[in-house]
Amino acid sequence: MGNSELSYVAEPDPVPERAEAIDGLIGEALRRGRGARSNRTGRFETQSAEAFDDGWDLPADASPTRTTVRDEIAKSIISRNDSPDLSFEQSINPYRGCEHGCIYCYARPTHAYLGHSAGIDFESIIYAKTNAAALLRKELSRPGYVPKTIALGAVTDPYQPVERGLRISRSILDVLEEASHPVGIVTKSAGILRDLDVLARLAQHRLVKVAISVTTLDRGLSRSMEPRAATPEKRLDTIRQLTQAGIPVTVMVAPIVPALNDSEIEKILEVAADAGATEAGYVLLRLPLELKDLFREWLQTDHPDRAKRVISLLRSMHGGRDYVATFGHRQRGSGPFAEQIAARFRLALRRLSLNQRTLRLRTDLFRPPGGRGSQLQLL
Repeated sequence: MGNSELSYVAEPDPVPERAEAIDGLIGEALRRGRGARSNRTGRFETQSAEAFDDGWDLPADASPTRTTVRDEIAKSIISRNDSPDLSFEQSINPYRGCEHGCIYCYARPTHAYLGHSAGIDFESIIYAKTNAAALLRKELSRPGYVPKTIALGAVTDPYQPVERGLRISRSILDVLEEASHPVGIVTKSAGILRDLDVLARLAQHRLVKVAISVTTLDRGLSRSMEPRAATPEKRLDTIRQLTQAGIPVTVMVAPIVPALNDSEIEKILEVAADAGATEAGYVLLRLPLELKDLFREWLQTDHPDRAKRVISLLRSMHGGRDYVATFGHRQRGSGPFAEQIAARFRLALRRLSLNQRTLRLRTDLFRPPGGRGSQLQLL
């Protein structure tokens, strides 16, 4: 891959051997620095494997699970949606899988489409769309393309650790700047500050806004829930540096986990506003497909004293179920506890003067990269 700076292992062909599991959970050494506590076979696989104790007391490999990065030659790069829950219709995801390892990540089940587990595989087998910038240039140059804000990182974080060496997100921003195309970025990484130069230039023309996710201010809880993401202090400093550079920032209190971080809502909004954030939003914990089991495993190992309470409150917001995927419900829930969270959030917004104005990015400055009708377009 030509990225000798990285401490990752490039394995383009064979699937790495899955971390061994006993009683469904993998050992502490193998999951060191990871969010998931297991690596169960993906739901589309016809066979599954499970390790067991055969009585031979032989030493096992206790090395932590390493991250592998694979090139993915994508066929298209702009994804489109018509979801009423989302504030954007177009998005780009430079990577599949995410090394941040957030245990609550609703994207985990998507790794099953690649033949992997939503557990450790999701955070240790990363696919990098190395041709993203070239594809984007081609798609923006098509006759009839209508510019609408592109969300960068709508599924997995565009500034996860591997971006430091591959710079795919940066190459995408370069194309968007050339085309004067609006972009919204969602991240929890201080790595976005590496692109402060291009972001500041886009901001001068009202072509960018950034959403920084702050899940908790508790370093211990953050370390447990989001093992390879930036610390809470780093995220607040990122908000501060972005706003000082003239880049508008939204703070996302996401996800809100009942009985775990919901008590921090007001404080997170307060310190984010002090750092310069002008808008704010929240999303309740979502547990689709395999995620419901992965999250329970994490609760039982890291927060056994709160596990029953967390799940009970969560189910109360989904009509007695772990998760309801209906539009309008999946991100906010329903019932008394969900209504209480919504009311608290509204009161805090009013007190802190957040969301007084919603920044709308410009689309009228768009120009196709290279110029529509150029010789390249005729070939």
